[in-house]
Amino acid sequence: MSILLAIQGAAAQGVLWGIMTLGVLLTFRILNIADMTVDGSFATGGAITAVLITHGMNPLCSLFFVFTVGMLTGLVTGLLHTKLNIPVILAGILSMIALYSVNIRIMGRANTPIIGVPTIMNGLQEKLGFSPNLASLLVGVLFCVVIISGFYWFFGTELGSAIRATGNNENMVRALGVNTDSMKIIGLMIANGMVALSGALVAQSQGYADVGMGTGTIVIGLASIIIGEVVRGKRISFLSYLVCVVLGSVIYRIIIAIVLQLGLKSTDLKLFTAVIVAASLAVPVLKGKATRHAIVSAANSAEKAKGGK
Repeated sequence: MSILLAIQGAAAQGVLWGIMTLGVLLTFRILNIADMTVDGSFATGGAITAVLITHGMNPLCSLFFVFTVGMLTGLVTGLLHTKLNIPVILAGILSMIALYSVNIRIMGRANTPIIGVPTIMNGLQEKLGFSPNLASLLVGVLFCVVIISGFYWFFGTELGSAIRATGNNENMVRALGVNTDSMKIIGLMIANGMVALSGALVAQSQGYADVGMGTGTIVIGLASIIIGEVVRGKRISFLSYLVCVVLGSVIYRIIIAIVLQLGLKSTDLKLFTAVIVAASLAVPVLKGKATRHAIVSAANSAEKAKGGK
């Protein structure tokens, strides 16, 4: 029973974190950029929504400001990379480090509790009688449906296609007259807006915002993406890709919940996550090597058979 309850809570958190995974997908897979800003922008989303809610703002309205500030964090990283020619991974690290101090400035302290003030989740609990996990799950699913639909539409437009093409072959896109720097900046802004939005929803769900809540976000996002790609299999639809990435986030959280119930210490979670990511990244490489070895062996066997004849 305890495992089932843990799985229910993990599924609710997995959907909320799935919004962050969609943002990481945009930079890591579509733009082919490893953006470290997300570790800071995730906490920024939580900090902003906590401060605004505790000062009386509607929790749903606060998400607009969260998304806007999240986009600004991506803008800073994009300008550092494209205008100052700083390597993108270093630009992301610089933004992440700066956001630690910014987040403390926003909250005025290291963490801000939002228990006892209206949030989207406890609003559903009071009006519809939902449990905390069910309320978080419902909110996460609704937001994921809207965001996935928006992503699917946006990346079918001319601008969205240009962003996807920039990640696939930047030189070719530049030769066609597209400003690839602008495409990178727009992509980073949208991605970090999504990450900040996820941080805000997670903060409202757990009842507090903390300056360190975004630590390891990029690794969690990568693990979720890789698990989602395994679930996706050979399906080539972009819509199925987006849905499977969110499912990957849910599966990752469920795995963590089960492992914790089986006795793993919470302090070992980062190590466990690193092992999952490393193993997931290694599997395609090992499978490719095994396939090439099998092809070479078959070719050698065929040549020997011909020589024997």
